[in-house]
Amino acid sequence: MRPIGSLRHRLRVGAVAVGIGLLATAMAPLAPATAATACTTAWSSKTTYVGGDSASYNGKNYTAKWWTLNNIPGTEQWGPWEDKGACDGGTPTTTPPATTPPVTTPPVTTPPVTTPPVTTPPVTTPPVTTPPVTTPPVGNVWTSNPDEKCRPDGLYQTPGVDVPYCKVYDTAGREKLPNGLENRVIGYFTSWRTGQNGQPRYLASDIPWKQLSHINYAFGHIDGQGKVSVGAEAAGDAATELTWPGVAGAEMDSSLAYKGHFNLLTKYKKQNPGVKTLISVGGWAETGGFFDADGSRVASGGFYTLTETQAKIDTFADSAVAFIRQYGFDGVDIDYEYATSNSKAGNPDDFQFSDSRRGTLWKNYTALMKTLREKLDKASAADGKYYMLTVAAPASGWLLRGQEVHQVVQYLDYVNMMSYDLHGAWNNFVGGNAPLYDDGRDPELSAGGVYSAYSGIGYLNGDWAYHYFRGALPAGRINLGVPFYTRGWTNVTGGTNGNGGSAQLADQTKCPPGTGPTIGSTNKCGNGAVGIDNLWHDSDPQGSEVPSGVNPIWHVLNLEKGKVGDYTASYGSPTTITGAYVHNFDSVTKNEWWWNATTKTYLSGDSDQAIAAKADYVAQKGLGGIMIWELSGDYDYNQAKGQYEMGDTLITKIHDRLAASTPYGATKADVAMPTKAIDLQVTFSEFALGDNNYPINPKVTFKNNSKTAIPAGATITFDTATSDTGALSEQNGWGGVKLSSDHTGSNVGGLKGDFHTYQIKVPSGGIPAGGTAYTKLSWRLPMAQISNLRVKIGTETYATLYDYPRNVTLVEPTAGTTNPTTNPTNPTNPTNPGACTAPAYSASKIYVGGDKVTYNGAHFTAKWWTTGETPGAAQVWGDAVAC
Repeated sequence: MRPIGSLRHRLRVGAVAVGIGLLATAMAPLAPATAATACTTAWSSKTTYVGGDSASYNGKNYTAKWWTLNNIPGTEQWGPWEDKGACDGGTPTTTPPATTPPVTTPPVTTPPVTTPPVTTPPVTTPPVTTPPVTTPPVGNVWTSNPDEKCRPDGLYQTPGVDVPYCKVYDTAGREKLPNGLENRVIGYFTSWRTGQNGQPRYLASDIPWKQLSHINYAFGHIDGQGKVSVGAEAAGDAATELTWPGVAGAEMDSSLAYKGHFNLLTKYKKQNPGVKTLISVGGWAETGGFFDADGSRVASGGFYTLTETQAKIDTFADSAVAFIRQYGFDGVDIDYEYATSNSKAGNPDDFQFSDSRRGTLWKNYTALMKTLREKLDKASAADGKYYMLTVAAPASGWLLRGQEVHQVVQYLDYVNMMSYDLHGAWNNFVGGNAPLYDDGRDPELSAGGVYSAYSGIGYLNGDWAYHYFRGALPAGRINLGVPFYTRGWTNVTGGTNGNGGSAQLADQTKCPPGTGPTIGSTNKCGNGAVGIDNLWHDSDPQGSEVPSGVNPIWHVLNLEKGKVGDYTASYGSPTTITGAYVHNFDSVTKNEWWWNATTKTYLSGDSDQAIAAKADYVAQKGLGGIMIWELSGDYDYNQAKGQYEMGDTLITKIHDRLAASTPYGATKADVAMPTKAIDLQVTFSEFALGDNNYPINPKVTFKNNSKTAIPAGATITFDTATSDTGALSEQNGWGGVKLSSDHTGSNVGGLKGDFHTYQIKVPSGGIPAGGTAYTKLSWRLPMAQISNLRVKIGTETYATLYDYPRNVTLVEPTAGTTNPTTNPTNPTNPTNPGACTAPAYSASKIYVGGDKVTYNGAHFTAKWWTTGETPGAAQVWGDAVAC
C-alpha cells in the first residue's frame, strides 16, 4: 500500500505505482536515429542472429538485442530488434518469413507492464534455500508442541519452539475472529488524516471497531539505525504525541506512557479485545527510505539495503519484536514494494537501490521473512501471546514473475493481496482500478498480445491473483484487497463510457517520473485526471499535483450527485463541477466506474456494487477475508449538509455478508492427504531475472532427509495453481504427466478451479538417504510453488514435511525401497556414474534448454539457448553428472 493524499508521505501519487508502469521497460527499442546511415546486410528470415548482430530491413538498420530467428525487424513492439534508424543504400528484404511465434508477453505489474518474450540466456539468481526442518524421532507426530493442533495448515513451525497457536487459532487451524465474522475484515488505518491541515480527520475513534477483525497501522518505517520506527523522537509525532482536545471520543487514556494514534488504538482495543492491531512497515514512500523529523525523505535504501546482511536483518527483526511489545500490537505487517527481480519496479526514487540489487532481492526478502517468523515465534512462546506476521503482496503477474515461486508463504499467517491499482494513469490504457474478473478485453492485455500468448488467460484481476496464491496456501490464508478510492484519466477516447478506451498525455515530455518515456522510449504515460477529479492527489517533490484521478469514494459519490462538498477547497481543489458523472458497473468484471461524457473523465473504484460482489466472492470461495485500503475512503450520507462524508457504509456491507458466511477454507489440498509423512524437502533455484524469466524454468531439488532412500520408480504427485495455463513440463527425464486440471481455456468470468495436478517419477538411482536429486520444470504464467506432494512408494503414499502439514506422523519411506548405489546408471547421483549416453558436445552446434551432451566424461544439460560455450566453463550448462 502507498499513501494517498498524505502530508509526511506526500511524495508520489497516493497508491500510485508510478515506477513500474508502462508498456515497455528496459527492453523497449530506442527511438529511431534522425540521420540516415549506410544500410547493413539485409535481414533474412533464415539467419540466426545473436545479441549485437546488425541487419537492415525496409530502409532501416536494426541491432539484435538477444538471440533471434525469423523475428521480422520493426514488427514486434517488444521484439528482439532495436531500431537504429533510417539507412541509405539498402534493398528491402524479400526473403519470405516463416510463421512468427506468438508474442509471449509476461504478466503485468501494479502498475501493469506488458513486456516481451525473452530469448536472451537468462541471468540466474543465487539459489534460495528452504530452511531445514529439525526432525523429531520417527513414529511421533512431527512436532511435540501441544498447540500443534491449532497451527494453520502449511505454516512454518520454528524448530524447538512451542508456539502458542491456540491463543489465536482453533483446532482446525482457523483464526478465531471477533464481531461474529467467519472471514477477516482488515482495514488499513493511516497516520496522516489528523485534521491538523484543515482537511477532514479520521482518528481511531472513527474506526467502526464492531465491524472489523484487524487494523493495520500505516506506516512504520526503517529508521537510520535499521530499526522499526514511527518517528516518535520528533515533536508532535502523530503516532505517539498528538492529541485532539475537544474531539469527542479522542480523549487520551492517561494510563499509557504515549499519546497520539497509538494511545487511541490501545484505548479502543481494550474495549474491543477480539480486534487485532498490526504495525505495517514500509509502504510505497518508505520502502527505500524514511521521513525524518522535519518531513524530508531520507533515501537510506530501506528494505533494499537492510536485507543485504543477516546482521541487519536481525537488528530489524529484534526491533520489530520490541516495538510491538512496547505499543501493544498483535503482529507485524511488511509492505515491501517491491522485492522483485524486475527492473524499474517500485517507487522511481528507489531505482538507485533496487535495480542494482535485483538479482538478490528475493533471496534476501526470504531471509527477512524467515528471521521475523522465528523471532516472533520465540517472543510468542516467551510472552504466552501469539504474534502474527503478514504481508501486503503484489497482485500483478509481472511483479510476481520476478518473485520466483513466492518462497515466503510458509512464514506468513496470511497474505493481503494488493488487488487494486491494476490500471492507472501510469499508462494510457483506460481500465478498472480493481476488476475482480477478466472479460477477455482488457485494453492493456489486448495491446500486448497477452490473450493469444497465454491461452486466453488475463492476469489483471483479483481472481487470477487469488489463484496464484491458492497454489501454495489454504484459501483462508489469502485476503482480497479492495480500494476505497478511485483512479482515473481525462480526455479519454474510445471504449464503452470510457472503459477500455485510451487517454495519452499529449506532451510525453511532461510524464511524471517512473511513467511513460521516463523508463522507456516506446512507453506512453496516461492523461491522469486532475483538479476536482483528483481530490486525494499527492504532490511531487516540487509541490506540483500529480495527475491520477485519486478520490475517496465519498467524494466521487458527491460528484455523481453534482455536489461540491464543503471540504473541497481544503484540498486545494476547484469548487465547480463541469458535466455529469454517470455511474457504471460491469457485470462480468465487477468493475465500477463513473463517466463524465462532457470532460471525457473516467474514475474507477469500489463502491456498493463492486464491494457486494467481492464480499460474495470471498464468502463463496472461502477466502480468508477482505483487506481495505483504506478505512477513511468509506462513506456515509450527511442529511443536514446534503453531502457524502467519511463513514462506514461499505465496511458494514462487508461485515454483514462475511458474518453470514461459512468458515473459511483451512486446508491447502482439496483432497484427503496422507496422515503419514516423510521428511522430503523441495528447493527452487536458477531463476532468470525479471522479464527474462520466461518461460519460468527453475532447477527443482528434492532433498531426502530420511535415513532410507526413496527408490527409482516412486511417483511424486503435486498440485500447481491454475494461475498458470496448465502446460507445465518436466525436462530431465522424470516423465512428467498432467493428471487433471480444474480449469482449462480462458478465464473470462473467473478461473473455475484451484489446481492442475501433475505426476513425476523418480528416475534411476532414486533419491539417496540424506541426498538430493533434481530436475527442471518449466511453465509460463507465474504460480506460487508446488504443493500437496504425495509420494507413492510401492503401495504406500506419504505426505511430505515440505508442505508443513498438520497432525501427521513422521515415518521412514520403507515400502518398496531399493539401494540406489546398486543401480548401474544414476543420472541424479554423480558418485555412481552410468554410461555416457548423450551425444558428444560440439562447439558448432546450437543447443536449447533441456538438450543433453557428453563432455569430458560427464553429462551436461543446457539451461537455455547456447552455441560455442563449453560445458563446465559457462553457466548456461547445468552441473556435471559423471558418466
